[in-house]
Amino acid sequence: MELRIKDTKQQVAEDFSAFFKERCATGEPVHIALSGGSTPKIVFDQLASEFGKDIDWSQVYLYWGDERCVPPTDEESNYKMTVDHLLSKIEIPKTNIYRVKGENDPEEEAKRYSEVLQENILTANGIPCFDLVILGMGDDGHTASIFPHQIALWDMPENCRVATHPDSGQKRVTITGKVINNAKTVAFLVTGAGKAEKVSAIINETEDYKQYPASLVAPKSNELIWFLDQDAAAGLE
Repeated sequence: MELRIKDTKQQVAEDFSAFFKERCATGEPVHIALSGGSTPKIVFDQLASEFGKDIDWSQVYLYWGDERCVPPTDEESNYKMTVDHLLSKIEIPKTNIYRVKGENDPEEEAKRYSEVLQENILTANGIPCFDLVILGMGDDGHTASIFPHQIALWDMPENCRVATHPDSGQKRVTITGKVINNAKTVAFLVTGAGKAEKVSAIINETEDYKQYPASLVAPKSNELIWFLDQDAAAGLE
């Protein structure tokens, strides 16, 4: 595990954007699972403005680690957020974008998207192997859309499953733990004081940290990087 701690959210965005550009500079196709949330908005804005013209987007293939079951024009859509903050500002072929169709029946879409990943991404041990999975973490320790009350979804055999938000009851499609931990690199983007307690518990392995889905992120490659601001990292030793 590598910790990259910056003073502010903006500095985290700058650091991660440079990291992202570097990962896309291999000259080979790069398959990336994106995250929703407030921190990626800042990252996507930075990425588009700073490196939008420097990255060969024809070699970048974008997927989503999770999506709310809403239409792609809905304000809650992770896809729409990415369009607004990144995709509308860069030149990327539409054929390189594989969105979760949140407007579809959730169970059917989870099956369809599982097949999309299986068919379009190189596999390792029969499991899709992303070059990079970007994750956020909620104040409750959830990641992707696997929440503590449904932590069993992590170990499901499918690539994708339907999750339910514990408060709103909203349905979501999420990739499962086997896909996350099969990635070449996994990067957490976590900022804000509201995350500090769970960040400390998970990284220091204290309290009942194993009840938090984010604690289960342990890629087989051992390439796990936490991009944190000082607020989120406040509880670390």
